[in-house]
Formats: sequence, structure tokens, C-alpha cells
Amino acid sequence: MLPKEELVEQAYFFRILSERIGERLAMQDLLKQVKYELLVSTKLPMAVDFLLTELLHGGAMGPAMRRMQHYFTPFQTFLVDEAEYDRGRFGMQTAVKVLQHDAEYRSGTPTPQGCFLYQFETLCRNRLRYDPGLKAMSEDPIYDADWSRWILEVRHQIGLVDMADMIFLRSEEYVTRKRAVDGPDFQPKLPPLFGEHEGRMAMANHHKDPLFLFAALQRHLGYPKVPRATPADLTVEIIPQLLRRMERLETRLKIMEEEQRHGLDITKFYVDPKKRPDDSDPLSDD
Repeated sequence: MLPKEELVEQAYFFRILSERIGERLAMQDLLKQVKYELLVSTKLPMAVDFLLTELLHGGAMGPAMRRMQHYFTPFQTFLVDEAEYDRGRFGMQTAVKVLQHDAEYRSGTPTPQGCFLYQFETLCRNRLRYDPGLKAMSEDPIYDADWSRWILEVRHQIGLVDMADMIFLRSEEYVTRKRAVDGPDFQPKLPPLFGEHEGRMAMANHHKDPLFLFAALQRHLGYPKVPRATPADLTVEIIPQLLRRMERLETRLKIMEEEQRHGLDITKFYVDPKKRPDDSDPLSDD
């Protein structure tokens, strides 16, 4: 885990990228600008320099982040790789927003439960690939060995077993219910990873959309929310379109006024089919 000041600076870095990507600036220019705004007492400016060099030479930041696994988590690298994937629908602006909220949450008092739910909801909402995504999640330093093994189990069972059931079976609520039935001597084979509240909400969302479960956990337990992709702003093109239409209307009104005054000479629009263009004309088709 990185120190708090590094995570705070990462959150600021991704927030600035998210705001300025909307200005349609090249990523190379953005990195050149932003690196001078970062705190030089952290290691982020050096990381940005390495990202910029790799971007200028290779055209992508994902390989550079993969080589800096001591600074960027595998899940951060996975999100950038998905944003740079040509055939994907996951944009870079959405990716940096997700990274911004992730860094903000980690700079506070993060928990493995909150990080897992945030990362998994990111996969669900943005329709990212589950197999490499869960593999990257299992390598996150915030998870211990029990968490990593369980995430890899989820990786193999996703789509076959309900997500709410998998959370419930690894919660303290499941242990409490089993002890009420089998006796107080019941001991689970695997340690619980979620608390009673998470288990109770997971049981209440059995066979429902996982997004409903995530929303309930965010409302009641304050887990971080995943930013959603903002639709494109179409109002930017409205004024130029209106100007072009007004020019056309003005031209039509002038023609109608000339016609009413009997001053419209349509012969000037005629083209003599026998007249050939001048051979000396450089714009001639012949």
C-alpha cells in the first residue's frame, strides 16, 4: 500500500485528467501539463514522466503501468488497458474517473470489503472482461491471502453462482445462522470475509441484479460509488447548426423577394451544354 500523500496526489492527478480530457486535448499534452502541477515530494511526477515517455514511443500507457507494479496496482493497469483497447467501449475519461474515486477511497480508511465491491461493480457497470479483471483484483495489495483465494474462486464461479450467495456464504451472518441451527460449536471451514450487515443484505438480494445489492451497501454502509459514464453533450453542435440553417433561410428569402419584385434573373443560373471549359483552365476536368 502506498502512503497517504501518494494516494491523495494520485486522486488529484486522475481528477485533472478527467476534467481536461473533455477539452479534446491529446493525452501527451495533458501529461506534459499536469506533471508540473504535482507535488514533487511524491513519486508521482517521476511516474508521469515514465508514462509520457512510453506514450510517445509506444502509443499506450498500459505497458508502462505494468512495469511499475510497485506504484500502480494491477487493477489500475487493467482499467487503462481496457480504455486503450481499440474494440472496447470503455473510454479513457470514464477510466480516469474510476481511478480518481478509487484513489480517494484508499486515501481515507479503506477496507477490503469496500475495495472489492467498488472494483467488482466497476466491472459490472462498464461491462469489462471478468476473467482478467478479477485476476487483477486478486493481486491488489489491500487483500490478504484469504481474500485473494476467494476472488480467484469468484473468477471461476462468476456466471454460475449468484454473487449475493457467494457473499452470504463468506459472511458472519451465515456463521450466526448456522450456529443457531447446528449449535454454538459450529466452526466454518473458511474464515468469513464480510460482516453481518453485508451478509444480511446479500441474502435479501438473492437472485436479483447485483447492482441492487451494491446500491444497498452504499446506502447503508457508506461504500464508495462507481462513477457512471456521462452522455455526450450534444448542445455544443446546436449553435453552429442553427447558424447554417439561418444562412440558408436568408438566401431563400432573398430569392423570394427578388422574384416578387420581378427582378429575379434565372438565366444566370443556366449552363450552356455546348460550351466547353477552357483548356488553359487548371481547374478544368478535361
